[in-house]
Amino acid sequence: MTATAGVLARGEVVARKPVAGFAWGSLAIGACVFALLAVVASRYGYHRDELYFVEAGHHLAWGYPDQPPLVPVLARLMNGLGRGSVAVLRLPSALAGALVVPLTAAIARQCGAEPAAQLLAAGVMATGGFLIGTGHLLSTATFDFFAWVLICGLVLAILRGGDERLWLAVGAVAGAGLLVSDLVAFLIAAIVGGIAIAGPRRTFASPWLWVGGLTATAMWMPYLVWQARHGWPQLTVSRAIAAGHSGSSAPRWALLPEQLVLISPWLAPVWIAGLVRLLREPALRFARAFGWAWILLAVAFVISGGKPYYPAGLFPVLVAAGAEPTLGWLRRGRVALRRVALAIAFVLSALGSVLIGLPVVPIADLHKTSIVKLNYDIGETVAWPTYVHEIAFAWDQLPVPVRAHAAILTSNYGEAGAIDRYGPALGLPKAYSGHMGFWYWGPPTPTATSVLGVGFDPGYLERYFTHVRLLARLENHLGVNNDEQHAPVWLATRLRGSWAALWPRFKNLG
Repeated sequence: MTATAGVLARGEVVARKPVAGFAWGSLAIGACVFALLAVVASRYGYHRDELYFVEAGHHLAWGYPDQPPLVPVLARLMNGLGRGSVAVLRLPSALAGALVVPLTAAIARQCGAEPAAQLLAAGVMATGGFLIGTGHLLSTATFDFFAWVLICGLVLAILRGGDERLWLAVGAVAGAGLLVSDLVAFLIAAIVGGIAIAGPRRTFASPWLWVGGLTATAMWMPYLVWQARHGWPQLTVSRAIAAGHSGSSAPRWALLPEQLVLISPWLAPVWIAGLVRLLREPALRFARAFGWAWILLAVAFVISGGKPYYPAGLFPVLVAAGAEPTLGWLRRGRVALRRVALAIAFVLSALGSVLIGLPVVPIADLHKTSIVKLNYDIGETVAWPTYVHEIAFAWDQLPVPVRAHAAILTSNYGEAGAIDRYGPALGLPKAYSGHMGFWYWGPPTPTATSVLGVGFDPGYLERYFTHVRLLARLENHLGVNNDEQHAPVWLATRLRGSWAALWPRFKNLG
């Protein structure tokens, strides 16, 4: 393969491989990922966030306290098409996850990788735990990840010498991504910072860059207006995440070590090699900004207390850059031994990702494993119908005069979403909660002077009601220690005031 010349900002000329042919086999790998995710989509059940998204889809707005509007819109669409099917709800996530695989191969191609290295990069992403886990659930992380990969691929193509009008496409994708997750703004800032540090700084002279930026900002503006009108609740949510109040939060010190396991500890050397290559290899000088972008993001999220997966959207770029040196390593020295070692790494990565990230273990045996300890989200997909049946039993035991003036109040949006999903078939009324978006959808009716309170500490309810009595504790009968296991169910009577006066105190953005 001949080399072409690349001119750098300082004027030096380096050898750069021409773009090789695309590895179409990466599409087959992506199709296998989609098939796997689709097959297991209906096992276990809804995640608490999915129940929240479905309910948010019935209260469409330009924003919510903890997220922009697009995922609730998608949840409403898929829930309607699937008539409440969790498998249908998750199909867009499976598709987004599967598409990341050939997109990673395409990014590797931009980094000068031959087809074999492109397939290696696609395989690393396809067997990675982060892609498998996010592809299984309908979540903001799923589509945020997909948006990051698209943006990175487009920007790399431009920096390599592509048509600068592609900045319009970058702006459109970024705008859509910003309506999924605010984290896209961090990616844009990191890429801009990376270009400012490592070049090519002439990029900032392109008018198309600024038009693309204005496009993204215009698309994001309705959400920003919503946030401004409601006092920027997303900032409160972010502070709560940094303080460890989210189930998937982690200490600041853990962010960097956890990068080693987000794809796979067995294949981490591939992306580490990619990071080093981006920062050092002259032929990838045009892409060096992405090495710096990862560093800037890691520093920003350690300082701000972000979740460990927040920088993961850059992994496809790092893996893509590391595929070529990994292939070169395979072809040197003890070739047979190295190939066996890599094959074992792939097998261990795939097995670990599937067993920990997907609901493949029989649910009756889940408590015998450490899966829920390793993957918090799996535990949150267990036993919601069972919990709602137990809540319905407690509701039916209330004396008729009490029930006539009672409402169901929950401590979190998962409980409220589950009641709204499964409760109508059991004769339950809609649920209320002060948690996240549910608080904005309003309090119980003024005539509801009692509540069936789910998940609260007794002292919390005693602030607002004269009498609080324990009725039951939720039990999933599977031995799975998730957030709702053994949650209390209370009868709280004689509200100490009106809902209009007290409802502001129930607001919970933690």
